[in-house]
Amino acid sequence: MSLLSPVLQPPQVKAYLSQGERFIKWDDDTALASPVILRVDPKGYYLYWTHQSKEMEFLDITSIRDTRFGKFAKTPKSQKLRDVFNMDFPDNHFLLKALTVVSGPDMVELTFHNFVSYKENVGKDWAEDLLALAKHPLTSNAPRSTFLDKILVKLKMQVNPEGKIPVKNFFQMFPADRKRVEAALSACHLAKGKNDAINPEDFPESVYKSFLMNLCPRPEIDEIFTSHHAKAKPYMTKEHLSKFINQKQRDSRLNSMLFPPARPEQVQRLIDKPAVTRRHGVVPLWAGEQRSGPGQAPAAPGHDTAAQSLLHQLLPQHLPHSRPVLRPVLGRDVPPGPAGRLPLRGAGLLEGEAPGRGAHHHPRLHHDHRHPVQGSSGSHCRKRL
Repeated sequence: MSLLSPVLQPPQVKAYLSQGERFIKWDDDTALASPVILRVDPKGYYLYWTHQSKEMEFLDITSIRDTRFGKFAKTPKSQKLRDVFNMDFPDNHFLLKALTVVSGPDMVELTFHNFVSYKENVGKDWAEDLLALAKHPLTSNAPRSTFLDKILVKLKMQVNPEGKIPVKNFFQMFPADRKRVEAALSACHLAKGKNDAINPEDFPESVYKSFLMNLCPRPEIDEIFTSHHAKAKPYMTKEHLSKFINQKQRDSRLNSMLFPPARPEQVQRLIDKPAVTRRHGVVPLWAGEQRSGPGQAPAAPGHDTAAQSLLHQLLPQHLPHSRPVLRPVLGRDVPPGPAGRLPLRGAGLLEGEAPGRGAHHHPRLHHDHRHPVQGSSGSHCRKRL
């Protein structure tokens, strides 16, 4: 990271990781050893190995907890495997070729993937570079769009001998509702039969986004843009956004003196925020996912803003932790955002207000915590109306 531009760069996958290396994968439980080709996809999402039967196994890079080589790698306990690797001979070089990849959902439930290279000191380079990919900050704090991209990458890598994507892989990737998957494939003019296959050239990123839009439709967001725009354009101007904030999102029970409606300059600040795409001073339709740039700083897991929908863009990051959204605009609950912004849900979209102007900070509602009122028992009591 440069001191002049302190922005994290995405992890770089070295060329030899993408090209692959020949290993022997062994397992103590089955006492089997089979030759494989170990690779990392160019985007650094998966570590995968291909068997001689062209069968592929995938391991998510984010699930890697540790990599070990040399004397720290696991050694086979089965006598059958020890004979395969000539471990009982004094001049064997097993430890110089051993590589162990430790993966799991946490540090307790671990799985050990054991490999032996055909050349010496190959496992050392793989162990160091794989661990660097797994521990990169942008790997563990990826935006939502990265996870959608990982699905596309995996679908395109799991091809049949003819080089096509089996439709059954879509059903395995989205197992919740098969009929909805079939309807989404039909809407994109793709084959939907269980035994059918799709040419990867017919499934580019644009078609994949259309497939996701049909698989997970967001009519409530479309309704916002169509109801507040006379010509049903896929964007909202400052005037339309002001109407949405002051009429639909704002709670009608709010006191207009304590919480005045949004002013034009406040709405313009929302449009100009870096998290929202700026396109001629309008807010675009956020029914899909906005991609984060390659140099974007990492956000906390599950709290990235630039890759979330309109509801997550405008509401949660301006609401305090202590108050959940009781009246969600788009029909679903929203996790509260960072504290110290604005007090109530009706004024949650506005910026520039003093943190202490909310109802739960008003001096008439709660006494200052620095001067507590002493009750009869000596305990601190709150002053209420």
